[in-house]
Amino acid sequence: MVNIDGIIYDAPIVAFNVPAAAINFPNGNVDYTKVHDEVVAIDPVGGTVTLQLVNGFSFGRPVWYLTMDSSDPTVAAIEGATYAPLFGNLPTGADDSFGSPIERIFIAENGSSDCANPQRQGLDAAITDGFRPNNTFGGIPTLALDYSPAWDINLYEWTQDAIDKGYRQQLREEFQILTYVQDGLLTGPNGTPFGSIGVVNNCPIVERLN
Repeated sequence: MVNIDGIIYDAPIVAFNVPAAAINFPNGNVDYTKVHDEVVAIDPVGGTVTLQLVNGFSFGRPVWYLTMDSSDPTVAAIEGATYAPLFGNLPTGADDSFGSPIERIFIAENGSSDCANPQRQGLDAAITDGFRPNNTFGGIPTLALDYSPAWDINLYEWTQDAIDKGYRQQLREEFQILTYVQDGLLTGPNGTPFGSIGVVNNCPIVERLN
């Protein structure tokens, strides 16, 4: 995050402490020991970087976003992000408000797996097949005035009873998730109370799809 004349800009680092010649990959085939894991191509001469977009959901519709940083090293490894511990200084655990520096992101721990399954979602699926977990976001630009690219991770788990009854599905909307928590279908990890796990990710929203 960069403060310029009182305006805060989200400016994640894609390469650090390397000469331009060492990261000149304008046509792809980048060296990921020198640049961010989400870099598809980088051209120091032209001053451009192509970044991989990630799919997710907000208010029931697909979104594309960038996954750049995380305050937790394990989450950073799973998300292909930079470990940025200072993001952990942001307040977590409370619902977002207009003046809050964070918003909520909802991540399934034990959602349905298998890429052929249209209900696929969650960390178990991502770790198993290597693709993205289809996370669900709260407020995003154009739909909420309290948007922030810093996301407070709320990890949820389907109860065994919900799975046995066939309720497990892909969840695409914040209030749907909160309703399922209230109905006892979702909990926190290992049956703990649902809520923030105290980890913040920097994931700027790029576009909401129709």
